[in-house]
Amino acid sequence: MAKLKIKKDDNVVVISGRDKGKQGKVLRVFPAEERAVVQGVHIARRHSKPSMGDPGGIVEKELKIHISNLAHIDPQTNKPTRVGYKFLDGGRKVRIARRSGEVIDK
Repeated sequence: MAKLKIKKDDNVVVISGRDKGKQGKVLRVFPAEERAVVQGVHIARRHSKPSMGDPGGIVEKELKIHISNLAHIDPQTNKPTRVGYKFLDGGRKVRIARRSGEVIDK
C-alpha cells in the first residue's frame, strides 16, 4: 500500500479524464485502491426502487477516481501543483505546494 499525498478535505483539480478541469474537495480516500471520492466529480446516475423511507427515482452520487488523475490546488495561486514535504522548526513534517512553497496542511 503506497503512501498517498492526497488526504480527506484537500482541494484538488482533475487533470485527466472526462471531468478534466473540475475542482472539488476530497470526501474519502481509499489508500489500498489508490482512489478517492471528490465532491462534484465523476458523478453517476443510479435508479433506485421506492422503499419504506425512500421515494425512489434517479439518484446522483460521486464515484471513486484514481489518485493519478488528481492534483492539489495551490492555496496561494489557485492552480494545480505537485506536493513536497518539509520539516518545520518544531520537527513537524508538513506537506507543501511545490509551485509556491505554501504549507498545505492546516
